[in-house]
Amino acid sequence: MSTFSRRNFINTLAASVASVPFLMSQNATAKEMENPKAVIPKKLKAGDTIGLISPAGAVYENEPYDIAIESLQALGFVVKESKHLRARYGHFAGTNEQRIEEINTMFADQSVHGILALRGGSGCNRLVDGIDYEIIRKNPKFFGGFSDLTTLINAIYAKTGLVTFHSLMGTSEWNEFSVDSFRKVVMNGEALTYQNPKEKGGLLTQTTDRIRTINKGKATGVLVGGNLAVLTSLVGTPYLPDFKGAILFLEEINEQIYRVDRMISQLKLAGILNQVAGIVIGKFTGSDPEKGYGTLTLDEVFDDYFKNLKIPVFSGLSFGHIRNKFTIPVGIEAEMDAEAGTIRLLRPAVV
Repeated sequence: MSTFSRRNFINTLAASVASVPFLMSQNATAKEMENPKAVIPKKLKAGDTIGLISPAGAVYENEPYDIAIESLQALGFVVKESKHLRARYGHFAGTNEQRIEEINTMFADQSVHGILALRGGSGCNRLVDGIDYEIIRKNPKFFGGFSDLTTLINAIYAKTGLVTFHSLMGTSEWNEFSVDSFRKVVMNGEALTYQNPKEKGGLLTQTTDRIRTINKGKATGVLVGGNLAVLTSLVGTPYLPDFKGAILFLEEINEQIYRVDRMISQLKLAGILNQVAGIVIGKFTGSDPEKGYGTLTLDEVFDDYFKNLKIPVFSGLSFGHIRNKFTIPVGIEAEMDAEAGTIRLLRPAVV
């Protein structure tokens, strides 16, 4: 082989080798993108037993218990009340010890296929250092809730790898929209694409459930997040998941805008905003501008913190303290499209 031919051969070979990573990244399958740390729970089905627990705020009337149980039974589940479901200690649903016991007991109970919180409120931060995470590792199963349950769904995922769910709770409104999402994600095991309904309601343009694109683009990553106030309360503790390359989803209720500003600032100062691959903002219910000169709007706060991140960000997706809410897994890989206003699961969240 001549010197010229050898040189061409070497150059061609080098170019081919250099292109391998690019080709692999372009042709990577969803299987290759899976989160290796994730423990996927079994899907729920009619006839399964749901353990109903109350790890946060107390319920003071009888009717909410009845409605929660009847709603789960209407989905075909058998409902097992935790021992301390109806307990009360101040505004909590029992003492710390009682609420920790019902979590550990329900995970250890082989007859229980999934665990659902009755309601949110407050108090879950009191429990995370008393939960037996080894029991959870040995008995992975569906665990769902939102609002104050943001503490538990993230702590359990962070400590055990078990995929958990930002989902309806027992006292939530089990309407057609919300049940459809719950059933598709948790019972059918669909790799769902989350997209708000595009209903104009007889008007010339859509006025509800609108999406606002803050930064265009797409990103892939593991879904983590939940309620903003609760999530920021875990900063500096070992109960937060890994945010590196994650898709962060956030929602909130009844927080004044200056408090929202302070909480997002905390995420920024903790380095979390610089780690994530993308941000999806749900509904911030009741966070309206105050009266007076110079008050910021939520859009202005979001723009201040997110526009310079150079990652895709959009707001308005249908989850949070609202009637129609999506069930979103914590710990599952997804692709977000900020211009389309969508999240697409890259694998089922249950098996």
